[in-house]
Amino acid sequence: METGQTLTITRPDDWHLHLRDGAQLAAVAADSARRFARALVMPNLAPPILDVAQAGRYRRRILDALPAETSFQPWMALYLSEETPLREVARACDSGFVLGMKYYPAGATTGAEFGVRSPERVYPVLEEMEKRGLPLQVHGELADPEVDVFSREAFFIERVLLPLLRRFPGLRVVLEHVSTREGVQCVRDGPQLLAATITPQHLLLSRNAMFAQGRMRPHHYCLPVPQAEQHRQALIEAATGGHPRFFLGTDSAPHSRPAKERGCACAGIYSAHAAVELYAEVFEAAGRLERLEAFAAFHGADFYRLPRNGQRLVLHRADWTVPSELPFGPDTLVPLRAGQPCHWQLRAA
Repeated sequence: METGQTLTITRPDDWHLHLRDGAQLAAVAADSARRFARALVMPNLAPPILDVAQAGRYRRRILDALPAETSFQPWMALYLSEETPLREVARACDSGFVLGMKYYPAGATTGAEFGVRSPERVYPVLEEMEKRGLPLQVHGELADPEVDVFSREAFFIERVLLPLLRRFPGLRVVLEHVSTREGVQCVRDGPQLLAATITPQHLLLSRNAMFAQGRMRPHHYCLPVPQAEQHRQALIEAATGGHPRFFLGTDSAPHSRPAKERGCACAGIYSAHAAVELYAEVFEAAGRLERLEAFAAFHGADFYRLPRNGQRLVLHRADWTVPSELPFGPDTLVPLRAGQPCHWQLRAA
């Protein structure tokens, strides 16, 4: 509901979130808890979260790092590797807190060293997931040095995702952080069990943002990389168009300032500090602010077969300046829109 300068919506969920661990986890967890009711937490730690027992311990650390008054609930994803035993699928389904397995192509992104090199080697696990109804979350990039970095999603769809969907028609699959019009079209034309998350950074940034004013901007670098403007426009239309199989997933991925600004910058953009506010900007600019609630709070819950949230979130139409940096354990991090205005503001609880 929009009333003048106030927007009240069902409290959203974040279906793709990185929280790190230790002091870094403690530094960022509250930003997500202030905005979201639930989040699906990614498993690409060092070492990765490979089984239910590890996921349970990590979930406990997340809960311990949250503010005392929060009702935020983390759901967990397991890291799918070529050594994942079939028994972990049953354990995940029985756990009450694991909501899927994450498919990382080996070497495709941060923490993907233990990922999948040959898709056929994980087919037995995918077959078991299909039987038991456990969703698969996919990092959709083909990690092939012969493939142009801006074409990695399209090649992954053609060579990996479409064959996988044909082989496992009953498997629920989420194409994470979709970044191209090919990805959008794949989901629109695909089966009802295929969905996609869309990040604020891919809605707000084209690839020009990484090279503004003739300089490399490492804090705008993520994987998949921001694409050309026509792809960004396709993502805006997908997010704001009301299609039920596109939903919110920030892929908020904090890295310390030194890790981003060194010679080989880490991929990842931190957006949890203002995620819902930035989505609101996109929907407002598209003239579809009334559709934000469904994208942010309904579509993902429905796809994951979870009840919709009962809590509400209130935003005000008011400018504020995003801090130029934020604490991050022993270091700092540079958030999305650092030092620049944001046009919606979260009302304090």
